[in-house]
Amino acid sequence: MDNKQIAAVVDEIVSLYQQFGSEDYIGEPVSQIEHMCQCAQLAEAAGASTEVILAALFHDIGHLCEFAFPEKSLQHMDHFGIIDHEKLGANYLLQKGFSPSIASIVESHVAAKRYLTYANPAYYNCLSEASKKTLEFQGGMMFPEEAVAFEAHEYFNTFIAIRKWDDEAKTTNLPLPDMDRYKKLMIEHLSAAQQQQTV
Repeated sequence: MDNKQIAAVVDEIVSLYQQFGSEDYIGEPVSQIEHMCQCAQLAEAAGASTEVILAALFHDIGHLCEFAFPEKSLQHMDHFGIIDHEKLGANYLLQKGFSPSIASIVESHVAAKRYLTYANPAYYNCLSEASKKTLEFQGGMMFPEEAVAFEAHEYFNTFIAIRKWDDEAKTTNLPLPDMDRYKKLMIEHLSAAQQQQTV
């Protein structure tokens, strides 16, 4: 991608958040954009890398695809969002030129919830009612063999961190950050990825 194409991708994503991010976040007390921005802010406050901050910002972007691409036939979890939204979001980001690392982290956040309900039974009781409901559609608690494979992944600690920020990012009446900050991070990431491809 050249600079013009990168700018177009970033504008498309920011437009998704601005046009459709005000939608309710599947039974939670915050909107989609509030939730995802809060997750990114928590990642940044923890000193996470740019890739992890962007993955936090993007982790639920699959839900926005319902509004951005109404021609797609998408299955719903009753009134709790899109089934396989994590995979939809990861695929969308890969198509737009974001790194496999970001896509992998985005795709993992549902699996991380399933893992944590397996590894720490008390975790389930800390979930919101909406998150408990979606867990039923997402496969429920992991099986032991799934958990072993999940623990072996090189990004395991990041997967768990994103999940915990995801659970925390539901504060009401928190001002939205300046999207220009994240726009800059996206441009830097896509530009760096492009440079690596041309080396």
